[in-house]
Amino acid sequence: MFNKKSVEDIKVSGKKVLVRCDFNVPLDGETITDPKRIVEALPTIKYLSSNGAKVILCSHLGRPKGEFNAKYSLKPVAAKLSELLGKEIAIASDVIGEDAQAKAAALKDGDIMLIENVRFHKEEEKNDPAFAKALASLAEIYVNDAFGTAHRAHASTAGVADYLPAVCGYLIQKEIKIMGDALEAPQRPFVAILGGAKVSDKIGVINNLLEKVDTIIIGGAMAYTFKKAMGGKIGISLCEEDKLDLALSLVKKAEEKGVKFLLPVDSKATTAFSNDTPVIVCDSDSIPDNYMGLDIGPKAAEEYSNAVKDAKTVIWNGPMGVCEFSNYEGGTRAIAEALASSDCTSIIGGGDSAAAVEKLGYADKITHISTGGGASLEFLEGLELPGIACLNNK
Repeated sequence: MFNKKSVEDIKVSGKKVLVRCDFNVPLDGETITDPKRIVEALPTIKYLSSNGAKVILCSHLGRPKGEFNAKYSLKPVAAKLSELLGKEIAIASDVIGEDAQAKAAALKDGDIMLIENVRFHKEEEKNDPAFAKALASLAEIYVNDAFGTAHRAHASTAGVADYLPAVCGYLIQKEIKIMGDALEAPQRPFVAILGGAKVSDKIGVINNLLEKVDTIIIGGAMAYTFKKAMGGKIGISLCEEDKLDLALSLVKKAEEKGVKFLLPVDSKATTAFSNDTPVIVCDSDSIPDNYMGLDIGPKAAEEYSNAVKDAKTVIWNGPMGVCEFSNYEGGTRAIAEALASSDCTSIIGGGDSAAAVEKLGYADKITHISTGGGASLEFLEGLELPGIACLNNK
């Protein structure tokens, strides 16, 4: 149950409102190659502006390592915001310095400004109280709408809430509601698809989901750790040797809970981590000695697609293979196609699987694509996110 106050639960008219957005967008020089994160922030920004708030936006961009670096300036974001909102959005040349303070003080009701990259200060990632207090002093209310960084306890995502009334924006509200509803009261069958390289990255998620789902589908390189644990021959496929016992215990737990635990029956394999070496299809239990599995095979893709087609709720985090190589994107494509043609509630937990679905052209057929890979993973693991825990309860 999401019981945090939102922008609609407080009076914002005439108030200076500091809004933490996630404007960590991909750039080619000064050109934003995908403005999705800026677009996702617009409902909250428009609501505040149209209700007479004086809006001060802040975000990080990239990893400037705590010092001013023009390469990571938010100027391209200010330009894109101006274009999307149809009005000039001024950007301060600093974060908590004279320019930010002067521009914030000069705001009129409905005005919107942006301060510079909060990570230009090393105190941001350290959640330094003095820096958080200085940031908070620009405003009278704090709104967190940066789901992509809600799992980080930084000054602008959590620290400022110690000094201001703190509520969430529409994006965080949407993310938590959709994923929360799926975890707490899913329509069944409920299927979780987990891919990616390492079991160790997904232990907590698998453990938490085993309490909630009907079927878990495993793809990506982490499948080979499970296969080896169960006595399979995996050639030179990626494997976490120190996680074999753990992998077995997760399979056993699934059995005890009556959860179907699907591992790929076959794989596409080759002799090097490359798109240019010859591909073979073989059983995932008997990959030749000098071969590595880089994608699920056609039989696995069909089995997984059928499980998805029968589902009413699907959560997906992590690709099925090395989908940046065209020879090994087939498994991920099959899952994306099955989801796109299904009438289930489909949720993709950000990161690589979200990028893959965008690239393959199925994004508009998915119920919800999360804006935060790391944050959605921790949410699916059942962990408390600092950027949400710090907000005021209703």
